[in-house]
Amino acid sequence: MNEKLFTVGKIINTHGIRGEVKVLRISDFEERFSLGNRLLLVKDDQVVKELTISAHRIHKGFDLLRFEGYESINDVEPMKESYLKITESQLTELDEDEFYYHEIIGCEVVTTTGASIGIIKEILSPGANDVWVIKQPKGKDVLIPYIEDVVLEVDIPNKHVVIEPMEGLLD
Repeated sequence: MNEKLFTVGKIINTHGIRGEVKVLRISDFEERFSLGNRLLLVKDDQVVKELTISAHRIHKGFDLLRFEGYESINDVEPMKESYLKITESQLTELDEDEFYYHEIIGCEVVTTTGASIGIIKEILSPGANDVWVIKQPKGKDVLIPYIEDVVLEVDIPNKHVVIEPMEGLLD
């Protein structure tokens, strides 16, 4: 399989005894976990198997999934610490001002004055808007809210983001 894979979640634990797994979602698309969807189980960068979702619910901020043919805790125990991925052909078409996490991570962030802040290393989804974590060459990470007033330009082909920092944002 030479198709590029994209992470949509990480199995962080089992849940109960009936084959449910607790998943940390790494995707904005809740429909990734719809019944009947197929996901690839990846452990140590190797595709282990394809799984079909047979149940999905949200519990305490995590997605709980069950897969066809996996009915007990013993069936899913080995899946802990594995990633759930999709293929490039499973990606959803996005609107003009929407981006995939993998497109944003790795972009260089500069201010409107041209000062380089650093590289986006992670995206957090705490609530109303995403927060981009920027690794600076020196010092601690900077958190940038993904809102219109701050993020002015996103150039995916050139891995370049221009921001207008709010007062106190870079302190």
